[in-house]
Amino acid sequence: MSGSVIPFYKMHGAANDFIVVDDRVLSFPTDDQAWLSAIMARHTGVGSEGVLLIQPSERADFRMRFFNPDGGEVDMCGNGARCIARLAHELGVSGEQMTFETPAGLVGATMIGQDVRLDMTAPKDWKLDGALDMPGGPLAYGFVNSGVPHVVVEVTDIESFDVQGTGALIRHHALFAPGGTNANFIEITGPSSLRLRTYERGVEAETPACGTGIVASALIAGKTGRVTAPVHVHTAGGHTLEVNYQLTPDGAEKVTLQGPAEHVFQGELPYRRRAD
Repeated sequence: MSGSVIPFYKMHGAANDFIVVDDRVLSFPTDDQAWLSAIMARHTGVGSEGVLLIQPSERADFRMRFFNPDGGEVDMCGNGARCIARLAHELGVSGEQMTFETPAGLVGATMIGQDVRLDMTAPKDWKLDGALDMPGGPLAYGFVNSGVPHVVVEVTDIESFDVQGTGALIRHHALFAPGGTNANFIEITGPSSLRLRTYERGVEAETPACGTGIVASALIAGKTGRVTAPVHVHTAGGHTLEVNYQLTPDGAEKVTLQGPAEHVFQGELPYRRRAD
């Protein structure tokens, strides 16, 4: 077995926490899913809802890669993107304005004090009047891919709603097989505000916030006439983020997400690859 030590930064965006690594030398063991899951474990590892890597890009200032706690890689993470943008700026990888590459497409970011504003990829795969076959009967929903797939359901009492149970059923519903979807539950609180709780695939639980879920929820609520932009989204973790956009006949454009990106601590990860 060979060993190494990997420096990392623990960061959070609206209470979504991440292990962030400067991997411009491309040495991070992305193929070791078991180890990735182990370092993200809450009680026996560093604890996080994802691992973010800064890697070189020929198309932008850098490339972002994101891994869920199950060790799988996904296309985009809004709260993680703000964290990686802040760290990239602090490391001199980019200026206060930057563009970075993700599997979902190119994302722009601008530093605004301690906040970061993201220029999101174009939302796609809209569905505004869906009905899911559920054990309790049909469930009305909207759907949009805001970097990753999201179902959005409006509820009347978000505090008492069974996010874990209903979210798991939606996440694994046959309609969204094989990849599954994230599930968001919103309560409209004003003409330009809503509350949000999210069940995230890959984490397989409710999380304090989900950046792409925040965007998806504001977009679906806006497209169905429930709110007008800019939309202030209040998360389960107690933070408020702003989503702005311009509606179009086919969907929306100029979509942005603004919110905090904060450091927690720095450390080192020991890594030892097992021999086959």
